[in-house]
Amino acid sequence: QVPPVESGGGLVQAGGSLRLSCAASGRTFGTYAMAWFRQAPGKEREFVAGITWSGGSTYYADSVKGRFTISRNNAKNTMYLQMNSLKPEDTAVYYCAAREGYSDYVASTGLEYGYWGQGTQVTVSS
Repeated sequence: QVPPVESGGGLVQAGGSLRLSCAASGRTFGTYAMAWFRQAPGKEREFVAGITWSGGSTYYADSVKGRFTISRNNAKNTMYLQMNSLKPEDTAVYYCAAREGYSDYVASTGLEYGYWGQGTQVTVSS
C-alpha cells in the first residue's frame, strides 16, 4: 500500500475555510477506514475526524464538531476534510491516516492506523 498524500493546506484568516484532500493509490482504497489527525507545535498529535470504509459512519473530536466535515469518494480514491469557521487554534500540520477494516467502528487513536501521509500545514491567522 502506497502512503496517502495530503494537499490543500495553506494560510487562511480566522473565520475562513479550507478543504484538505487525501489521495491514495491502489484498488483497495475502499477497504480502508480513514482519518485526519493534527499536530500543533509543542503539542501531541490529536485525532480530528474519522470515517469508515463506506463513508457510512463518521466521528469528530469535540473541538471541531459542527465546523469540520469529513467525507470520501471511493471512486476517486480520495478523502476530504472541509474546514469552516477556522480558528487560530486549528493551526497545525494535518495528517491523513488509513487502516484496513470493513467495520462500522471509527478508530480515534493513532496506534490504530497503519498508514500515514507526510502532512500538510494549515495556518490560521487571527
